[in-house]
Amino acid sequence: MTPTDFTTWLTTPPVDRRTLVMGVLNVTPDSFSDGSRYSEPSAAIDAAKKMVDDGVDLIDIGGESTKPGSQPVSVDEQIRRTLPVIEGICNATLPVTLSIDTTKARVGQMALDSGASVLNDISAGLDDAEMIPLAARRGVPIVLMHMRGTPANMASLASYADVVTEVSRFLLDRASVATGAGVRTEHILFDPGIGFAKGFEHNMQLLRRLGELANLGYPLLVGTSRKRFIGTITGETDPADRLMGTAATVAWSVANGAGVVRVHDVEQMNKVVKVIRAIMDVPRDTPAQPMGVRPI
Repeated sequence: MTPTDFTTWLTTPPVDRRTLVMGVLNVTPDSFSDGSRYSEPSAAIDAAKKMVDDGVDLIDIGGESTKPGSQPVSVDEQIRRTLPVIEGICNATLPVTLSIDTTKARVGQMALDSGASVLNDISAGLDDAEMIPLAARRGVPIVLMHMRGTPANMASLASYADVVTEVSRFLLDRASVATGAGVRTEHILFDPGIGFAKGFEHNMQLLRRLGELANLGYPLLVGTSRKRFIGTITGETDPADRLMGTAATVAWSVANGAGVVRVHDVEQMNKVVKVIRAIMDVPRDTPAQPMGVRPI
């Protein structure tokens, strides 16, 4: 999906939008799932090519780990890690939309200058006051995610009376700030922040009531891929083993209104999305067809 295609998708009525697959490309030495697998630009660019072959729509490139307990990475280091990858993917003229996963406006600006076309900010513009004005000035889509605190301390802030209501209010408030700063309404996406300042029960409630979040009026991006709460259910301690649990959450998310699913395993999750969408697209009033008798 090209950036132009993505912009068109954003303005398409929700009922007519197909669910998009966003591939995770962490170019960090300490990602919770990928580790240092893609810390070299050549490896990251090869991974992007594989994602495109597997049917990815967007690739989210991040130069700073946001796993629980992770420490901040300087702006200069984020730029050093991400720009060669963005430039390499663009030079390969791959038909894919690139987003930059950062809370820093200077990183976002450099990424946009190098070929990215979407800002993905886990702080929803709270970490850097220049991020939302950057999105407005450049006329690009921005993902606003719910989180409390920072990745270093968010685990201690997971306390809610009603997590779905509180997440919804936060996201709507940040959308109001964004539109007030000049960001076009159709350029805003919401991410409930599964696993970010959320305990197990909070994550489960967000998924169970995902339809409420999908009905807030903005495309919903859901990232459950390989996360700890899945391992809590399945007993898998290694994130790479959580493929089937991830598939279940992706299927549920699509069926309950997610517009974009953010995943590590693009090939497999793209198939999950296609099957769920095919089921959802069958008209409810289509009469059942009798099953023929197969010859022995």
